[in-house]
Amino acid sequence: MREVRLIRRSSYVFLLHAESPDFWNHYKQLHRLELYDGGVMSSHSVSPSQQASLYELATLSGDPAAVQNASTRASSLTRSHTSGSVLRHAEPQEGTTVQELAPLDKGVRAWTFCACGFVVEMMVWGFLFSYGIFQEYYTSHPPFNASSQVAVAAVGTVGLGIQYGEVLFLSVLFRRYPDYMRPAMWCALVLYFICLLGSSFATKVWQLILLQGVGLGFSGGFMYLPVMILLPQWFSERRGLAGGIIFAGTGVGGFIFPFMLNSLLNNIGLRWTLRIWAIMTCVGTGIAFYGIRPRVPIAKYRAGQRRPLAPRMEYFRSPLFLSFSLTCLIQGLSYFPVSLYIASFTQTVATPLTATVVLSLFNSAGVVGQVALGYLTDRFAYPWVMFFSSVGSALAAFFLWGFAGGPALIYPFAIIFGALSGGFSSVWPNAAVDCAGRKPENADITYAGTAMFKGVSAVIGPIVSGILLEEGKSSTLGHGYGRAGYGAVEIFVGSCALATGVGSVVVAVARQRVTVQTPIAS
Repeated sequence: MREVRLIRRSSYVFLLHAESPDFWNHYKQLHRLELYDGGVMSSHSVSPSQQASLYELATLSGDPAAVQNASTRASSLTRSHTSGSVLRHAEPQEGTTVQELAPLDKGVRAWTFCACGFVVEMMVWGFLFSYGIFQEYYTSHPPFNASSQVAVAAVGTVGLGIQYGEVLFLSVLFRRYPDYMRPAMWCALVLYFICLLGSSFATKVWQLILLQGVGLGFSGGFMYLPVMILLPQWFSERRGLAGGIIFAGTGVGGFIFPFMLNSLLNNIGLRWTLRIWAIMTCVGTGIAFYGIRPRVPIAKYRAGQRRPLAPRMEYFRSPLFLSFSLTCLIQGLSYFPVSLYIASFTQTVATPLTATVVLSLFNSAGVVGQVALGYLTDRFAYPWVMFFSSVGSALAAFFLWGFAGGPALIYPFAIIFGALSGGFSSVWPNAAVDCAGRKPENADITYAGTAMFKGVSAVIGPIVSGILLEEGKSSTLGHGYGRAGYGAVEIFVGSCALATGVGSVVVAVARQRVTVQTPIAS
């Protein structure tokens, strides 16, 4: 069912054709649009593939006569439809400005947004997930090699934890101040550049934690979150696929960047590596920002004008949200230790070059996993995609990593675990809409709430693994299992992945109950 409504925002009147029953609520809440002259004008059934269109009927500037003209014209459209004729857009009157929204789920602008989101994801997250290269360098080169592995690992985990954890705060902030979202992106890019450049002068681990951890994590959230907020505007039926492509940027960056960083570190040293990377990130991400634009015009607010209030957080008490978020937390406990320690482990049983290749394979496998699992979530219930991903990851951790004593088992482990566990986050966009229930316009809030749980695991997982590694240094569990003291870490990772599979079943049950009680918005 498609609703046709006459709406007014500031000095503009629009005619909105909503391609789903939830489309109107989403943009009314997001952009403070107000109904004019009675709300619903008419409705009729359409094909789901038809696109939304938003027409600026008149620039009113507060002129009552213009409002009346627009209302009369809209009413004639209603009478035409209710009398049995096909609803169509009247030709604009002379002097009227007509604006149509870009197509949904297709078109150059939609896929340009997707491509630019991919680049932002690659530059922001791909660098963080390549921290294993820096960790290996810091622990083997002065002036940081005298510090403990846990302290050095804290640089990467703090960055990940902040970048995940600040998402809820930023979602509420940008909901209230949507007109400041793009300026905030550019300011964050400047801060990101300053912090990365400043870390090239660091001589203490606490300085790295402050600059490369806190600074990059805080600014990185401002840079990438607008991509997630605007994604539902551009994609509906292909939301899972588009989200998977964007998330795959992490894997592509994680594949390419370790080779680049390793080469730079070996040839020009740490200081100039960080400086060159700061410039490259600033240029590449800055260009991509030009494609990160909203599909629907953002409301402009005058001084003193009431802004949108933060949505109520009742979603966070729902069994579906809690079960899904806790499952994602447990999944993070299995994923982050591998992303952080797989290069260090490989170097102890192979060569530094092999370690770089393995880390690249691990991250690049996530590209395939993100796209494939994202595609599957558009076709099948996402709890069972979660179950398949987690059980496969557990088996890989227990048997491939556990018995790995060289590249023969490390390579397949990196590919299988990287694809299945690295692609897990592709279920988030569709799950966030489900958790929002009857108000899919608040999916960004439920998404942000889940990210906070993932941020907790990004900090706790590597710390627990670091402690387990310190306790089991240079020992094995027998029969060739758990080489180089990593046995307890491998069991921890596999157990958390297996627990994620159990959590996926709980999510399926919670989702089924929600479906029975109140239909979930698609």
